[in-house]
Amino acid sequence: MKKKVLITGCAGFIGFHTVKSLVENDNYDVIGIDNINDYYPMTLKFERLMALGIHPDFIRYSQNTSSNIHDNFHFVRIDITDEKSINSLFAKNEFNYVIHLAAQAGVRYSIDNPNAYIQSNVVGFNNILEACRSFTVEHLVYASSSSVYGLNKEQPFSTHHKTDEPISLYASTKKSNELMAHTYSHLFQIPTTGLRFFTVYGPWGRPDMAPMLFAKAITSGESIKIFNNGKMERDFTYVSDIVNGICQVTKTIPKINEKGVQYKLYNIGNSSPVQLMEFINILSEELGIEPKKEFLPLQEGDVVSTYADISDLQKEVGYQPKVSIKEGIREFVTWYKNFYKLQS
Repeated sequence: MKKKVLITGCAGFIGFHTVKSLVENDNYDVIGIDNINDYYPMTLKFERLMALGIHPDFIRYSQNTSSNIHDNFHFVRIDITDEKSINSLFAKNEFNYVIHLAAQAGVRYSIDNPNAYIQSNVVGFNNILEACRSFTVEHLVYASSSSVYGLNKEQPFSTHHKTDEPISLYASTKKSNELMAHTYSHLFQIPTTGLRFFTVYGPWGRPDMAPMLFAKAITSGESIKIFNNGKMERDFTYVSDIVNGICQVTKTIPKINEKGVQYKLYNIGNSSPVQLMEFINILSEELGIEPKKEFLPLQEGDVVSTYADISDLQKEVGYQPKVSIKEGIREFVTWYKNFYKLQS
């Protein structure tokens, strides 16, 4: 019996790769939704959808569009803040699993545009929770973020650490998601699992994130902006490792915990932090171009270091990241050159 899966934010970076992974498995029928907003160029989002067999000319709001590549994938353009459309979608489909990846992303953007985060990340998430409550699902998996650790200095970051000192509104909304999910799991017996993502990179990545920004600057002969004078490290995690983890977690419905709640939180990362300058050096080597560097102070809302303790996810779900930083950057550069038609 096939499982029916809803993936929100399917035109986004991680959402696209998650759809791609699931539709290649005949055990799933997948419906993806996205509002295709203009936070970054919509052309990239449409390109991702076309790679999944959804042509932009056939996309209409709240209407089902079939993939011309995958029989088991359909797309619907919906904003998760549209409660009526979300409820209608759930009413028409008996979803077994919901993988909620739609959100207003970006730490720095949240400083200047807080309302976008409240609407998408809080109001939108509440609409998903309410729909899961009204139309019973087996498991809701949702995206949280390593940014919830905020001012926590204890590393590696563990889900057993306190996360009550966020330093950006984006982080605050993600922490809110975890609290909201726990409430719904407790009150309405909805099994939920939150995944705290750690610096995901790879092909089809977001243009506002460091790998894409660096690659664009290096190939254009512009200076790359290196914050905190390069004294930063990130738990860079290749997207295929993240997607494998999402798929494993989705099938692993949380057990009732000691407080009687089917609720779980995991870190999902590489658990092997990389110095920012090392990342830049490997990227420039793969591109074959020596970059110009502009060293700048730490930006508001940024943290100096991230490092994931993934022991719970390894032990309980069997998650194991496999892609090294050199392999991952090489794959990213190969895609980047091809996508932007750059000569080697």
